[in-house]
Amino acid sequence: MAPEVAGSYPSPQAVGNAPGPGFIGFVHRRRRGAELFLLVLALAVGVGGYAAVGLGVDQEVPADLVGYGGWLAALVVLAHVVVRFFAPYADPVLLPIVAALNGLGLAVIHRLDLAYEAAGKSQHDFAQQQLTWMTLGVVLFVLTIALLRDHRVLQRFTYTSGLGALALLLLPMLPGIGNTVNGARIWINVGPFSFQPGEVAKVLLVVMFAGYLVLHRDALALAGRRVLFIDLPRGRDLGPILAMWAVSLSILVVQRDLGSSLLFFGLFLVMLYVATERPGWLIVGGLMFFGGAGFLYWFSATTGRLSHIQNRVNIWLDPMAYYDKSPGSGQLVESMFGMSWGGLIGRGFGEGQPDRVPYAESDFIVGAIGEELGLTAVMAVILLYGLIVERALRAALISRDGFGKLVATGLAAVLALQVFVVIGGVTRLIPLTGLTTPFLSYGGSSLVANWVIIALLLRISDQARRPVPDLSGNDDSDGFGDDATQVVKLST
Repeated sequence: MAPEVAGSYPSPQAVGNAPGPGFIGFVHRRRRGAELFLLVLALAVGVGGYAAVGLGVDQEVPADLVGYGGWLAALVVLAHVVVRFFAPYADPVLLPIVAALNGLGLAVIHRLDLAYEAAGKSQHDFAQQQLTWMTLGVVLFVLTIALLRDHRVLQRFTYTSGLGALALLLLPMLPGIGNTVNGARIWINVGPFSFQPGEVAKVLLVVMFAGYLVLHRDALALAGRRVLFIDLPRGRDLGPILAMWAVSLSILVVQRDLGSSLLFFGLFLVMLYVATERPGWLIVGGLMFFGGAGFLYWFSATTGRLSHIQNRVNIWLDPMAYYDKSPGSGQLVESMFGMSWGGLIGRGFGEGQPDRVPYAESDFIVGAIGEELGLTAVMAVILLYGLIVERALRAALISRDGFGKLVATGLAAVLALQVFVVIGGVTRLIPLTGLTTPFLSYGGSSLVANWVIIALLLRISDQARRPVPDLSGNDDSDGFGDDATQVVKLST
């Protein structure tokens, strides 16, 4: 038999002499060394960006560079070690990409802190708070990897996850703890901390949708009427999508949150399409969402109620006309001016004025990157997000169980939709939504939830890439092969 090399396809002789059905033609390598090398490059992005901010703004290296870099390196190395021991076959690219994005985000937030301090603003410690939230996110990442040894365990909590997600979405509406920020009632106050429960709800919704669709996808995949070469779903199967449509529009109307409304409905629609392979669901869901949003805009324009919907659309269509009005488009227009000034390669750290954009550290951090690092950096960031989605979908493709496939697909859809609606709003492709850019923007609840998402993706990819154990039961060591037959005579 020709020798086998892990990570390579076997020779024809090896296939012909394979020891039974347990043989796997392709075995993934662990690739932890490649992950460590990529993490060094990711740390160079984060620590180098922090140093570049100090040189650009103060013309000197920050005094706390060693402490900051050491803390960031400790978090990254801790995550790597845990993955090496508890998920050795996990995807080697996901963690370095996330570390690079998080490090770049910390550097840009630090740049904004220095601008706020120079302008005399009271709060200019966002980077320090973000590093604290990153620490908590890495801790939860470690706990998820270490304690969740098999992602299929989550399928037992399908309806529990759905109930928990619903409770989290309703929390901001409770008096006393619910809080309205910038017109959207999506926050709760817990002591001195504010928290956005919808960030945790999106993870629970992925688990709930995956568990539900695994059990019911055969019924939902049945075709109804055929219209223009598209098999539409049966009317009796529209219950789940109608319920999710009602929930998403309720979020839009009651909580005034366009981003979460689009994210949750789009998530369910993508997972439903992947589970059933019926494009009719995409058509029906798209018509329902845009039809409902169009009706709400018409209702707002004719009655004067739900004015936040009309304002978002009007600002999107003609931002210059609302520049000096309230609510106005000053945030969007200033960001567009900054990105235009930055051009292809940017002004450089310390040479722009990203602090002119309100909430640049959270909603419009992509605009700050575009102003001082240019369109090139924005395209690099989008490429990194694309790689995260690609690796998540790769894990879904090679996953050996339907639940894992749907969970990985759902988590990929969450990240893809969130990046699309945020960057699309900043670049005026779609109306502004108010969501944060994953791993880049300031925001504790978003950062922590996204680290847990990466942990789940690594767990699924580890299970999918592990060699399948040989369960054929063949053992030729005793001299008896498959061709040997033993005859036993029973006396009567």
